[in-house]
Amino acid sequence: MPGAVLGLDLAAALAMAEALGIDARAAAEFLPAIEAMMVRGINAQMAAERG
Repeated sequence: MPGAVLGLDLAAALAMAEALGIDARAAAEFLPAIEAMMVRGINAQMAAERG
């Protein structure tokens, strides 16, 4: 899908969570839901800016 965000780098997100002192199990549990909401929001914003 050209011009769309398909997902985030969850390995990098887990590494950031660890660096911030967030429990890895909690991050692994919540990141997929957070990713889905972020991707929908980013794509909606990009679509609105296009037109």
